[in-house]
Amino acid sequence: MTVSIDILPDQLPRSLDYPTVTVPAVLAGAARAYGERIALIHGEEQITYTQLWDTAKAFAFALAEHGVGRGATVALHLPNSIEFAAAYYGTLIAGATYSPTNPLLPPDDLAFQLNDCNAAAVVTHDMSAQALDAVVAGTDVRLVVQVGTRPAPHSEPFAAFVDTNGRLEPTADPAHLDDLAHISYTGGTTGRSKGVELTHRNVVANIVQFTAWNHGALPQVTADGALTFDQVGSEGDWPVRLGSGTAINLTPWFHAMGCVGSLSVPFAAGVTLILHDRFNPATYLADAEKFAVTSMSGAPALFAALLASPDLAHHDVGSVRNISSGAGPLPHSHIRAIRNRFSRATITEGYGLTEATMGVAIGPTWVSGQGKPGTVGVPVFDTEIKLIDPETGADVELGARGEILVRGPQVMRGYHDRPQETAEVLTEGWLHTGDIGIVDSDGYLSIVDRSKDMLIYKGYNIYPREIEEMLLARPEVHGAAVVGRPDAAVGEVPVAFVVLAAGPDVDLDTLQHEVNAGLLPYKRIKEMHVIDTLPVSGAGKILKRTLRERLTATAADGAEVVTR
Repeated sequence: MTVSIDILPDQLPRSLDYPTVTVPAVLAGAARAYGERIALIHGEEQITYTQLWDTAKAFAFALAEHGVGRGATVALHLPNSIEFAAAYYGTLIAGATYSPTNPLLPPDDLAFQLNDCNAAAVVTHDMSAQALDAVVAGTDVRLVVQVGTRPAPHSEPFAAFVDTNGRLEPTADPAHLDDLAHISYTGGTTGRSKGVELTHRNVVANIVQFTAWNHGALPQVTADGALTFDQVGSEGDWPVRLGSGTAINLTPWFHAMGCVGSLSVPFAAGVTLILHDRFNPATYLADAEKFAVTSMSGAPALFAALLASPDLAHHDVGSVRNISSGAGPLPHSHIRAIRNRFSRATITEGYGLTEATMGVAIGPTWVSGQGKPGTVGVPVFDTEIKLIDPETGADVELGARGEILVRGPQVMRGYHDRPQETAEVLTEGWLHTGDIGIVDSDGYLSIVDRSKDMLIYKGYNIYPREIEEMLLARPEVHGAAVVGRPDAAVGEVPVAFVVLAAGPDVDLDTLQHEVNAGLLPYKRIKEMHVIDTLPVSGAGKILKRTLRERLTATAADGAEVVTR
């Protein structure tokens, strides 16, 4: 069974024409279309689109002066900042390949990534430079640029690095379309991260797909190779027009969802981004009112915290017209609460993965769209989804669970220097995601689970999301995750980790009993652990590997446990 889209408004075509330009053309087009509009606000700093474009070209010129260009890799080892955006586009203008590294990576993991992608240069930050200093001598890195006020002796301060009289103009030579734009690393939930090779063709395709979908806009290329967009969608369906949106960004740009979905797609639409270094509900809501934000996006944990914040009732959030969630399922109870509080906003969930650049499917963002709460929507333009039985490889019937396969212009070239693992997940253009989904009769996709998160109890398949939804529907539960504990007699037993909501003391025995009453016997929770917070990745995904590891540790952490 293969899924395709059929829900678009008449103004948008069913298939797109993809421009033959490289990724820097996105910022070039934004500078052309929105020049003096503020692109980024970070604390007291701000920069216009024109200024950011000029800084990116200066960064590219400085890289070239140091011999870093086509065929070389530049690792960005820093948090979201104005400098990150300039260095990202500047790296690509220089013809080099961008490779993001989480600034919180421990030294061993950082060294692995730098060596795996053969980084020639690193842009780091005061907060992360110590980890880099510990490992850089064991890599091939020959240039370190540091953002901040405390540059190490061997590094070049970012401000001085870009303070040149030279600006490198990008090329739109189509011969470069299949050059590597990104080597982005997977989350590493099952071991060492793998480098995902994404070409300029992949990245531009995904930017165009989501700019068209989210903003009702189609691409065009100017005579000098800049990528701009025409507003074709009606104002009734897309009330926030190109060049008028504002958003607070917390999604880390070192993650695929951030770099494409929360940087390049907003830039293509002329959005002003307000950068926050960390999530504080009170500060977030205050800025949402101050800047009249038009969209909010993030992982489910962000929306759970906003809904739980007493500040939500005291701020005007009527400017918000779209709310999008990703990186995990948004509980139905949260969807209902968001609808009640953000009455003018469309609510969409999406689905993607690093191996598909960023995004694969999403619900309708336009006002007249009839989305389905709890689903991740339908495939975006020119993207196919197919569900198969993960054991036999046979197509599954409509409404049945199956592994999600994806085919489209955004699917990766392969894993960096891993031909065997590439062959295992790419067959005849289809990407085997390892995710388990269901497609309904209207073509809407629901994510059931990661195939690796599925439990097998006495031969029965147990999908944790069903149990997690039941836990999250309880008012006394603020967060929940279910993992399997190996059991020699039955295979695996379901174990729940819960974060309790503020309020009266909770009788865990009663909670577990009442939740289990709504589950088939083989799905029932066998243990319940109370923890303060669920471990999450930089992208907001719950780290179930960490929870499984916790099960093997001692109970010395003081967690309260109920066992049945």
